[in-house]
Amino acid sequence: MTPASSPQDDGAIAEIISAHAHLEGPLLPMLHALQEEFGVIPEVAHAPLCKALTITRAELKGVISFYHDFREKPAGKHVLKICRAEACQSMGGTALAERLLAKLGLDWHGSTPDGKLTVEPVYCLGLCACAPAAMVDDRLIARADEVRVEKALSAKNIGVSA
Repeated sequence: MTPASSPQDDGAIAEIISAHAHLEGPLLPMLHALQEEFGVIPEVAHAPLCKALTITRAELKGVISFYHDFREKPAGKHVLKICRAEACQSMGGTALAERLLAKLGLDWHGSTPDGKLTVEPVYCLGLCACAPAAMVDDRLIARADEVRVEKALSAKNIGVSA
């Protein structure tokens, strides 16, 4: 047991792994369940997952890093996702992202000091015909621009600096 874990965490991790071990392709359901339980994929779960599934840590890290919804550190209370896929890039999404990140004083995956907001890149929100796209929590923003994104953030009491 590492210092970051507790007996309750270890028990919950073992329970989650056991509850999903019978499934075909159990890794993703296990990761989703761990994140649901802890809000992140805890580092202490890596070794038991690898052992149960006979995969390497590199394979596990590859899966966790590939899927943008899995986290290894807690996100802010609200999450702004900005699409980085080609359709959104071609419609000004890159410039929009740069302006918003600058206004928020954040880099990708960064969180505001008050913990209210985390900004994450995503690689398709399914609004390609209405690009660029963004999402605040579960609210999609088609034809996103600074005004629309800032309005969605202000609805969550998150101010954006000029």
